Amino acid sequence: MSAIPQGYHSITPSLTVRDGAAALDFYARAFGAVEVFRMPEPSGKIMHAEITIGDSRIMLSDEYPDYGSLAPEPGKGCLFMIYVSDVDAAFEQAVAAGATPVQPPTDMFWGDRSGKVHDPYGYRWTLASHVRDVSQEDMEAAAKAWAEGS
Repeated sequence: MSAIPQGYHSITPSLTVRDGAAALDFYARAFGAVEVFRMPEPSGKIMHAEITIGDSRIMLSDEYPDYGSLAPEPGKGCLFMIYVSDVDAAFEQAVAAGATPVQPPTDMFWGDRSGKVHDPYGYRWTLASHVRDVSQEDMEAAAKAWAEGS
């Protein structure tokens, strides 16, 4: 028996949201999330749910303030990065589903084309496609030039 169950990786994030059922729907429409299962209370509040985005699993639940489980304020939750085959299409899909655009897809000096959105549940997302390989030396030089405003 493996210490890590099949379908999981070493780290599995767990999101706390306000309105778990709506969040599950949003993540499906915005990022193509596939619902693995949900465990609702009789009231409909989500005790526990799991989705996959690409090959990664994410857990999700509604807030439980009595247990210290609170959703982040909009735009203040952790940042997730999703690699996709077409970042421009993925960005438009997320925005059409209700994500707030923060940065449109842009070619970056480290070799990715990436854009950023905030979801309605407090979390931040970078969508990216790797478009070119960049050597460590070229990346460091480009980062220095960027930091200096060149």
